[in-house]
Amino acid sequence: MGYRLDADRACVSAAVSAAGHGRVTAVTITLGYVSEFDGLPVLRSPVAIAAFEGWNDAADASTAAVEHLEQVWSAKTISEVDPEEFYDFQVNRPTVSQPEGEDRRIEWPTTRFAMASPPEAESDVVLIRGIEPSTRWRTFCQDVLEVCHSLEVNRVVLLGALLADVPYTRSLPISGSASDPGDIERFGLTATRYEGPTGIVGVLHDACRKAELDAVSFWVHVPHYANNPPCPKATLALLHRVEEVLDLPVPMTDLAEQSAEWEERLRTAAGQDAELAEYVRELEERAGDDLTPLSGDEIAQHFERYLRRRGGHPGPTAGI
Repeated sequence: MGYRLDADRACVSAAVSAAGHGRVTAVTITLGYVSEFDGLPVLRSPVAIAAFEGWNDAADASTAAVEHLEQVWSAKTISEVDPEEFYDFQVNRPTVSQPEGEDRRIEWPTTRFAMASPPEAESDVVLIRGIEPSTRWRTFCQDVLEVCHSLEVNRVVLLGALLADVPYTRSLPISGSASDPGDIERFGLTATRYEGPTGIVGVLHDACRKAELDAVSFWVHVPHYANNPPCPKATLALLHRVEEVLDLPVPMTDLAEQSAEWEERLRTAAGQDAELAEYVRELEERAGDDLTPLSGDEIAQHFERYLRRRGGHPGPTAGI
């Protein structure tokens, strides 16, 4: 497994899921093999990818990334957290819908687990998307890790988005952290030195570390002067990091076009606002040249990884 959970809580996890009530509920589906212990599917060396609405999700960029993966990989919901103990329903209200020909239905805000089997991938992916809880964060994290334990997840990838002084004209920076120091170098992360209030992404990352579960967090920096959702450029940046971790291609559909349109709208706004245009120029000067030259070997390695994810077969020099 590669990580540790208290034995009594692991046993509670199976009992809660099997009973169909409690803090974590398994959702019955006809998909693949099903564990006789808790009704959850048996997965192939799964990696979990998680994002949460709220403080951790500037411009909805991180939850949009997980939602995109749910759509392009046709993910199926397999479990959800009982929201009763974790959410203030006056802050995150349930919604009512009435599909044609059906009874009215109440949908409660919560955190859901879905599974996906990307084409030609050797591993499955668990997608966790929800809302930052209002209370009992430590218990919430324990419940999330219990589901990961039952699914035999071997790594958790946490996505977040923060507001920052960055120019929209450049690649949006991504900072992060990892429980394995080697992953800092592997994924080219700029380690954060932030000290201050944190959100559920930071707390869950720490819970993973304490449970000896491999975890890596990616935080995309969203221009604070363009913080209205959506921010497709930020979502695209996070999805490229997901590609690196999984070492497989993610269908981007029309996100590149949406990102270009987003930039064009900001360019138009700056053209009509001299103060904004000057501010962006200052940010560009402060950022400097973000196109750091790569060595020939580094270029070849990047190109080989790109072709491998896209199904190509590079030669010894990757054509460089």
